[in-house]
Amino acid sequence: MSMNETYQPINCDDYDNLELACQHQLLLTLALKDGEVLQAKANDLVSRKNVEYLVADVAGETRELRLDKIASFSHPQIGTVVVSES
Repeated sequence: MSMNETYQPINCDDYDNLELACQHQLLLTLALKDGEVLQAKANDLVSRKNVEYLVADVAGETRELRLDKIASFSHPQIGTVVVSES
């Protein structure tokens, strides 16, 4: 997956759910569009050069995941959110 692909902003409601997850540092189950499934603690949302990322702890390592590469995320408090483009 090339990081040079044009970023597709995600739906505002999905973004708000990720923001809430970061505020509470929820442990999310993330399904990425490439098929990878992760357990990650949501820490922050950042934007660089018009690309938005979820900053998360994955197995003790900090990773930045492009929001448009996340297929879905889930947590018992928020249920499962299937990410859609805006």
